[in-house]
Amino acid sequence: MRPPPRHRRAQTRPARPAGPAVELTIDTLGGEGDGMAPGPAFVPFTLPGERVLAMGAGERRELIEVLQASAERVVPPCPHFGTCGGCALQHWDRAPYLAWKVERLAGTLARQQIDTEILPPFAAQPGTRRRVALHARRGSRDAAKLGYKARKSWDLVDITACPISDPAIVAAIPALKRLAAPLFEHPKSAPTLHVTLTASGLEIDISGVERKSGGLSADARVLLAERAAEADFARVTIDGEVAYQARQPQVHLGPATVALPPGAFLQATPQAEAAMAEFVAVEAAGAARIADLYCGVGTFTFRLAGIAPVYACDFAPEAIRALGSAMASAPGLHGVTAEARDLVRRPVLAEELKKTDLAVFDPPRAGAAEQTAELARSKVARVIAVSCNPATFARDARTLIDAGFALDRVLPVDQFLWSPHIELVGVFSR
Repeated sequence: MRPPPRHRRAQTRPARPAGPAVELTIDTLGGEGDGMAPGPAFVPFTLPGERVLAMGAGERRELIEVLQASAERVVPPCPHFGTCGGCALQHWDRAPYLAWKVERLAGTLARQQIDTEILPPFAAQPGTRRRVALHARRGSRDAAKLGYKARKSWDLVDITACPISDPAIVAAIPALKRLAAPLFEHPKSAPTLHVTLTASGLEIDISGVERKSGGLSADARVLLAERAAEADFARVTIDGEVAYQARQPQVHLGPATVALPPGAFLQATPQAEAAMAEFVAVEAAGAARIADLYCGVGTFTFRLAGIAPVYACDFAPEAIRALGSAMASAPGLHGVTAEARDLVRRPVLAEELKKTDLAVFDPPRAGAAEQTAELARSKVARVIAVSCNPATFARDARTLIDAGFALDRVLPVDQFLWSPHIELVGVFSR
């Protein structure tokens, strides 16, 4: 749906910066999703080809008015869009939005002189995020303010809706606000509720509660537990310590059922997880022995163990324990040997990979430079790299390519909907 030619900004957006109002023509989008005019001048919530009125000085401007809208502009689905700092691109039609993300990925690879086949992207749908981090601020005795940080500010946008999140999380917002209300006994407390939707219900791991004063009082803990029970949450923890538990939070990963440790990492949407896991399994077909590095609680491990024996390792001991315990729920696999290991300080050495013909790794945003160096030195025939950061992926890919690997293909994955972020799975062979 296209807005009227003179589309005014919502009045709740940040205050206009100092500087004269100027008319700009947007040529392209910058890396953070802001429109870019010659200068350069970056203007949020604008699209290529638009003529806009903006205010400010220097490179960063604020949109006042869209004078001539792009045919690709759509009505944002969220009432908080423009104020909330969570989404940057809800105003852009789906097809060009995805094409831009793929182009950015190709550009990042090109900077490392990497050219490869880029497959059609997997794109998450609205209402599928199962994992969100909601900031809380002091409200009333019965309900805290809860939401995301505002754009360019530490202020909080107290949300009532979130179209990226699973409806079960959105429906729980009032109960989550009640849950957060007892957390402000200490003036320095700035809690964040890390909410995960599991097969057993919502798990909430709370961080940011001031601990120097002894943490929450007994009365506050009782009230927290009572409100968790009222809402039928599965588990509430504070920095990993259980404050309330009705059921063990569980997720299904391939053939296995995993009991989640508090605050365990999961892919943001189950649909993206399934798409990546299926892609990895197809590319892993025929392997005789597999290493699953940065395995977490087993996102890929159990599916890979249906193909061949797997050596799985991760820096988080609690994740490895959960993975090991879940093996009993998935009989018939080829076997998993699991180890807690810091792959930065102690990467799996090339000599340890002598009998391994396929390695899969899914590191944090910093990438896997140390482990990639050992893979490059090894005789491993195939590598599958899962990444949430194209820049560090490209760096690590360059290391493998320089050692004789080819990057055969890349699957882009858009699971952080309406943000500038893109993830990917890359397949290498010697």
